[in-house]
Amino acid sequence: MNVRDALEADADALASIADSPTDVMRNLVHDRTVRVAEDGTHDPNADVGAADDDGQPSQYGESNPEDLLGFVSFDVQGDTVHVTQIDGTEDACERLLAEPVRFAECEGMAVEVLVPTDNDTVEDAAASLGFGRQGFGPRFDGARTVRFRLEP
Repeated sequence: MNVRDALEADADALASIADSPTDVMRNLVHDRTVRVAEDGTHDPNADVGAADDDGQPSQYGESNPEDLLGFVSFDVQGDTVHVTQIDGTEDACERLLAEPVRFAECEGMAVEVLVPTDNDTVEDAAASLGFGRQGFGPRFDGARTVRFRLEP
């Protein structure tokens, strides 16, 4: 699995993973730190948007949703790194959640992530990285969240 910075060219693929509009994901890439996990069979140095295996341009015009295993976005407010979105496979979520943790460790900051109560994949990733459950977080679209925090 390769982890890299997200590019605007990844917006269609991110939208597919997050079930969000492409424009929203394009703005996310511009406004936040966003990292993506790719299948390890792909060359991490290859240009995004290159031709598919059949030599034709990618049907998405950019990166292909099948190439990405997940993504994480995060930003800093005060002395805390806030994970604003995370989604993907079990292995990708754990690897991607380690990205803001690594940044926070270098800066001596805490990390917080809000996890929907029905998202065991992200909850398991947070637990494996040492996050502690801090009670319930805010509701989003009526869905309850759990707040996890990792102190420096």
